[in-house]
Amino acid sequence: MDNKGKNIILIGFMGSGKTTTGLKLSYKIHMPVEDTDKLIESKQGKSISDIFAQDGEEAFRQMETELLREIAGRNYGRIISVGGGMPVREENRALLKQCGKVFYLRAKAETIYDRIKEDTTRPLLQCADPLAKIRELLAERAEAYETCADVILDVDGLPVFKVVEEIMKPRKLLVINGPNLNFLGIREKAVYGTQDYQYLLNLIAQKAKESGSDIQVFQSNHEGAIIDRIQEAYFDGTEGIVINPGAYTHYSYAIRDALASITVPKVEIHISDITQREEFRKNSVTKEACDHQIYGQGLNGYLMAIDYIFENFCKKELK
Repeated sequence: MDNKGKNIILIGFMGSGKTTTGLKLSYKIHMPVEDTDKLIESKQGKSISDIFAQDGEEAFRQMETELLREIAGRNYGRIISVGGGMPVREENRALLKQCGKVFYLRAKAETIYDRIKEDTTRPLLQCADPLAKIRELLAERAEAYETCADVILDVDGLPVFKVVEEIMKPRKLLVINGPNLNFLGIREKAVYGTQDYQYLLNLIAQKAKESGSDIQVFQSNHEGAIIDRIQEAYFDGTEGIVINPGAYTHYSYAIRDALASITVPKVEIHISDITQREEFRKNSVTKEACDHQIYGQGLNGYLMAIDYIFENFCKKELK
């Protein structure tokens, strides 16, 4: 896992294990860990409980936002455990995305209550029925947590080392290129551009490095080989597929059926604008087995397809 120059952000409700996970992860990957609540306490010279009592919750939330702005401007790697209510503000969610890769440690209300029921330092839980309050707050915050997260980890009953393993594991995507894609830069340059296939491989490799992901690329001019690789993805932990079937797009029901048999998210990509070309190219039999189609964006379409999977589907659910 390449974390150089990036922050790992841990979000979740109080008691979800952010602090413990952050410390264990720090030992594993040799990256400093920071807690936003502790940073605010140090900066204000008083405890969170005192801030709530003396300044009010809204003042505390503004302190969180100001701290996030500072973190977003950093150009080095930290593990950052954030307060449970921080992602509720829309502005904070955008800032968290800027800060780094966001992991949501999701826990059930009963798990959280069992962990923090003896903790008297939690201002929001000083009430007659803490469990009911936890359920209420979880319901209110669920959408904010989930939309903010790059990765969702269900942590109920899991040892910390298992959560750490999942955070360290890169997301695994597969890019499949069909017939004649290996002739990029040679075939029909006016349509497909002058950059060769190695340029595309380098582009995807850079994307993998920047996103901390494992992105494998496969190319074949043979229908059966493409089907075999799609089927292999069923077993090897692939979390999403980007596919440019080439001319097979228009008539390979066999590739279409292979794609339909794999439940991971899939995006069909075409370098040229197929809607403006020959009539036969406007028809895609493989599109219906995919979640999305991108065309006419050149080689940048591959990066757009990868981002689409990350943003819309690649929320790792650890059960």
